[in-house]
Amino acid sequence: MPPITLHLHKSFFRSQPMEIIRAAGCSAELFIYDTGIEAVRLINQRGHLIVLPYYGQIIWQAFFDGVDLTMESHFRAPRPASDIVGTYGCFMFHSGLLRNGNPGAEDTHALHGEMPVAPMDSARIETGIDDQGPWLALVSEREYLMGFGDHYRAQPRVTLRPDSALFEIGMEVENLSQNPMELMYMCHANFAYVEGGALLQPTSFSAVDTVIRTSVPGLVKADDAYLQRLESLKRDPRHTAVVSAALQPDPELVFSLKNLRPVADGRVHMLLQRPAGDAFMVQYHPQEFSHLIRWILANPMQKVCAFAMPATCGVEGYHREKNAGNVRTLAGGERAQFTVKLGYLTAEESPAEAARIRAAYAASPLHETKDV
Repeated sequence: MPPITLHLHKSFFRSQPMEIIRAAGCSAELFIYDTGIEAVRLINQRGHLIVLPYYGQIIWQAFFDGVDLTMESHFRAPRPASDIVGTYGCFMFHSGLLRNGNPGAEDTHALHGEMPVAPMDSARIETGIDDQGPWLALVSEREYLMGFGDHYRAQPRVTLRPDSALFEIGMEVENLSQNPMELMYMCHANFAYVEGGALLQPTSFSAVDTVIRTSVPGLVKADDAYLQRLESLKRDPRHTAVVSAALQPDPELVFSLKNLRPVADGRVHMLLQRPAGDAFMVQYHPQEFSHLIRWILANPMQKVCAFAMPATCGVEGYHREKNAGNVRTLAGGERAQFTVKLGYLTAEESPAEAARIRAAYAASPLHETKDV
């Protein structure tokens, strides 16, 4: 049975929330922020997501079982901006697609590329049933076209199920040109900072596998103490397994994770376990994402623990990533699809997920299990 589709229009949105659909054990409300940004609240039995259908399909907030999964910032609402820095308070944004990361001295692209706050051409709500049960999804679409340049279609998607605090984020990119197209993509999920949170990963916390970024982007103000701290973590990152103020994550700590071991389902599983035993979770297919990035920051302006951001490249900007061989190419007419499953696990749900991660790491012939 094909999904049922409801096409949205900007004229549907008002300042007062309006329920537009109730199906698959979920519902969707439309509203508009005082800043003029349209939003859809996707609701299930456990909580909700607030998604911006015409604004890069940013997920502004993720809230389940009374827990806000979203980074802390001074942005109380999304704001119109030409790049992501002008509205940096969301749970997740799509980073890329032609360019990604922090622009270097040779780069001309915006921070994290053109997609984060891109105007979307259309949006729709879909609902249906698959082998996992009923679901409700918000799908946006954008056709990017530049004279003498690239031509692609981007289709971001977020899918919610009725009784789960886990959800799926998807991105499909189709090269509409007959010429090759470069592709750089990251699912930039900005989870809340958790003091005392334990990071569980299917790789070690050695300097080989948990690699600190020692280059400093232009918008980060670095002093000698910060540079020395980066060098210390480069030599020995083992104590970063627990998130705490002792790490001094100001202005930021960025890591690239290597040699990640998939669990039995073929996906890489990552966990940030909170002191009470509940947890934030990320899962992805390593065939779709060749890199995994971690970003931790805590200061009076913003706090975030983006503990697992799957990507097709690193964060050093176009030229450095291109020189490192990390820029993917889509042939004319080719498509690329990405899916990330993420969200919240209760204290009763998280031990089984932690056991899967430990078992995957223990099965690796490369490392000792004591590091996980």
